[in-house]
Order: sequence, then structure tokens, then C-alpha cells
Amino acid sequence: MLKPGDKAPEFSLISDEGKKVSLKELKGKKVILYFYPKDDTSGCTAEACSFRDNIKLIEKKNAVVIGVSKDNTVSHQKFKKKYSLPFTSLQLL
Repeated sequence: MLKPGDKAPEFSLISDEGKKVSLKELKGKKVILYFYPKDDTSGCTAEACSFRDNIKLIEKKNAVVIGVSKDNTVSHQKFKKKYSLPFTSLQLL
């Protein structure tokens, strides 16, 4: 299991925009990679909205936020639109 600060293993997953995203594409940036069980549930929504509300501070630190769950692209798109989430969500296969 990874601990905070550990380097994540290389991955390639489908984004909410239907594009492949890999960790190597983000080289040189700090990546806040968070995993959550399901779009649009109370705890997951609170967590996502907290990242949304702090996105300017995160971006000032040259960091990006990426959420990962088993939900599909359509679910991610609805979740992002409903809560105006300004970051990428990936589908865990």
C-alpha cells in the first residue's frame, strides 16, 4: 500500500473526456491522486468539492488533482457538471 508522499506506479486510464491519461504525461507536476468509491455520494461529493474549492491554491503549487473511481465516463461527466469540478476523473478498470 502506498503512503502519502510515495511515488505512484505508472498507470494509463480513461478520463471523463474519453481520453487515455497516463502518469508519465504529468511528469514535472505534483499530482494529487485520490481514489473514491462512487460519484455523487455524500462523502465523495464533499471530498471532490473541497478540492474544487481549493483548486487555485493547488494550481499555485504546480499541482493537479485527479480523481479515480470505478464509475464510467458518463457518470464522471454528470458528477463534474453537477458540482462544477475543474479536474479530471479517471475510470478504474
